[in-house]
Amino acid sequence: METGELSRAIVVAIDGPSGSGKSSVSRGVATALGLAYLDTGAMYRAATWWCLHQGVALTDVDAVAGQVQTLPLVMGVDPLDPAVHVDGIDVGEAIRTTEISAAVSAVATNLAVRAELGRLQRAEIESARVHGRGIVAEGRDITTVVAPDADVRVLLTASEDARLARRARDVHGTDDAAAVEATRDQVLRRDADDSTVVEFHVAADGVVTVDSSHLDFDQTVQAVLDVVESVVGPRP
Repeated sequence: METGELSRAIVVAIDGPSGSGKSSVSRGVATALGLAYLDTGAMYRAATWWCLHQGVALTDVDAVAGQVQTLPLVMGVDPLDPAVHVDGIDVGEAIRTTEISAAVSAVATNLAVRAELGRLQRAEIESARVHGRGIVAEGRDITTVVAPDADVRVLLTASEDARLARRARDVHGTDDAAAVEATRDQVLRRDADDSTVVEFHVAADGVVTVDSSHLDFDQTVQAVLDVVESVVGPRP
């Protein structure tokens, strides 16, 4: 599929496990098509950061849910600069720390939190649609719970080895054996925890699977663009 803005606003939903490349590929697809971009995982990370910043114990389910109800969150939707602000603070780097990565599952598995952030995510998606831009939204339950009516729904997956290597490169700058092992528990535990509240390993009906195990970044972006074209047709 050639890149360039589409003739109509569409919603592309991309799901998948840790290390599958959801975020980077989704940004690449959004940039190629001139669409907005929503990183729903960053919303859970931002909520985690805020709760810790407020001194709330993440094990206190009700207190966490209460904080998220009034979360002063502003999500940037420019794929070239998807800024995340909480209470006016740019937390783009803070939410990517090892501390947040280790803690986020406690928030992401809170059903009341999922309901509230899901509501906010649907509002962002609808806003992009109404304003005629369209959006690529990515996250673990985006294709099934948040945006089951998206124009295009993709499950982006990869082998465990490929996912661990990618996350090791993201976190440690290398995918040598030591880096992979240092990353293994974080990736697999996050998947195991989140799988208790959402299914993201198996494509639901109408969701197209893209396996990126043996694809590089550009090839994976192109594979998703091909799915978009197959569903909505080529751009004019």
